[in-house]
Amino acid sequence: MDELLSQDEINALLSGEEVPESLSSDFSMEDTQVLDEVAAIFSNAENSVFGMLAGKDVSVQTQEAVVCTQAEFRAHLAEKPFIFTTTFGGFDDIPMAFVVDAHGALTLADLMMGGEGKELPEEPSELYLNAAQEGMSQVVGSAFTSLSGLLGGRRLMPENTASSLGEDEWKSFADLEDDTTIWTSATEVSIEGLDPFLVRVALPMDSAKSIANVIHNVVNEQAPKPAPPPPPAAPQPNFAPPQAPFAAAPQPSFAPPPFGAQQPAPMVDAHPAEFTPLMSRGGTGAGSKIDLIADIPVRVTVELGKTRKNISEILNMTTGSVIELDKMAGEPVDVLVNGKLIAKGEVVVIDENFGVRITEVLNTAKAHA
Repeated sequence: MDELLSQDEINALLSGEEVPESLSSDFSMEDTQVLDEVAAIFSNAENSVFGMLAGKDVSVQTQEAVVCTQAEFRAHLAEKPFIFTTTFGGFDDIPMAFVVDAHGALTLADLMMGGEGKELPEEPSELYLNAAQEGMSQVVGSAFTSLSGLLGGRRLMPENTASSLGEDEWKSFADLEDDTTIWTSATEVSIEGLDPFLVRVALPMDSAKSIANVIHNVVNEQAPKPAPPPPPAAPQPNFAPPQAPFAAAPQPSFAPPPFGAQQPAPMVDAHPAEFTPLMSRGGTGAGSKIDLIADIPVRVTVELGKTRKNISEILNMTTGSVIELDKMAGEPVDVLVNGKLIAKGEVVVIDENFGVRITEVLNTAKAHA
């Protein structure tokens, strides 16, 4: 690009400081506004997901976007950040990266595992990395749902997701060179009672331009078209039509009623309305109505039992793990039709298949009402 930001300007923007001079890049003013809207969509997704996980008030503040190289981006950030990468499934597999400092990643992982984000380990384990990756996947999924409308209804799905800790000369996009220009925007996330942290979203320069161009085209297609101008009026003749000789108006052959006199009302033919008697039809009535839907298939399921587990317990499951259910051995199982409990029964074996012998039918009167 022709005009890159200086290192001082990049550092100032990444740290949230004010820059006195105006900054320029290869983006037009329209591109900048569109990408600011994209950044706001991801900020809103972070607000929604983090608020749901924490169960507390969350505020987000989006900082001004920056255009810089991968090397410049890495030089400003702390060591060993959490890096989450994904691609736009449904939109040319455009790559996208999220960079979160270690404290923010641990906070997100602890919230995902049912914690409060306060008692954090000193070093992230594999379990914490997986939990943080799942949290960022929810953020991206929520943002893609909102972004789909701006992109003309494309069905976006996060694909090729991966996460890691930045080591040594890490890069947001491992398959791109250090001098590759990227667009990045940071959001400061503040959760009530917890220390704030930054979440940075990054796109390669050409990918950011592709997104901006598609949104521009969608907006232009949806803009109302101006109405066509009206056709020109037909020319009028410049001569006056011949005038008829003046004649006195004919006089009426009757005398008008005096002023204020009431006119007689017209005659109206009125008579009582006649209706055809409503006769009851013969037939089976309710039985015929049941026959209309008797052949409709329904889903019958048998519920052996259920329980609740934390995400951390699910992640720790291995082959041979046992899940304890809320039913006692020998207790009747539930029989559901389209999710509605209608009966209870006991499990039997028919040849080599399981079956259920009905022992109790529930709400019989309501089922036949």
